[in-house]
Amino acid sequence: MKKGKKYVEAASKVEKGKSYSIEEAVRLVKEIAPAKFDESVELSLRLNLDTKKADQQLRGATVLPNGTGKTKRVLVLARGNAAKDAKEAGADYVGDTDMIDKISSENWFDFDVIIATPDMMPALGKIGKLLGPKGLMPNPKTGTVTMDTKKAVEDVKRGRVEYRADSYGNVAVIVGKVSFEEAKLVENVKAFISLIVKTKPSVVKGDYILNVALSSTMGPGVKIDVKNLDI
Repeated sequence: MKKGKKYVEAASKVEKGKSYSIEEAVRLVKEIAPAKFDESVELSLRLNLDTKKADQQLRGATVLPNGTGKTKRVLVLARGNAAKDAKEAGADYVGDTDMIDKISSENWFDFDVIIATPDMMPALGKIGKLLGPKGLMPNPKTGTVTMDTKKAVEDVKRGRVEYRADSYGNVAVIVGKVSFEEAKLVENVKAFISLIVKTKPSVVKGDYILNVALSSTMGPGVKIDVKNLDI
């Protein structure tokens, strides 16, 4: 695929074969972002994981220190106090089986995240085929199946990111916007890499983080020096 002129120009500023410090990578990604809109900044890691093995699967969620710069619309499926707490915490939509029916019958998807209390999961399971491919199915591992709907909603609104290693051991998350101050992007990048290091499966031997790169939505990847990660 032929790359656009702006992309090629941006890529020419990235030194071939060079690995940058986190600070240098952030500065460069901000400087060379080619689009006119406020691009997202994505952090990609390749890990030494065999995700076919149950003890090497990596999945979870975390709230980045400075959020992601993206506002997510939240649907909460809950009853009683859990529904009330969700409304007070700023959920965009709150309901129970009525919302599940709406998704099923109207193909309604005006939301980015679903948070559900455990008692709603059997009913939600019936539309799993609709939600699964879109990555919308709530999961206890990512904190989206919980009775504490207040905290779950607040976390999403503050900039919670979900992450999951794919079959090749790759993990990618949005760590902010090009318009973020350098220091805030650096803090988010370090916080996420630090989390990945802490959650290393004990069975993994040898090098764990094989490759790290930072890029903007429309820009080229900037390689980060794995051997000298200051985290």
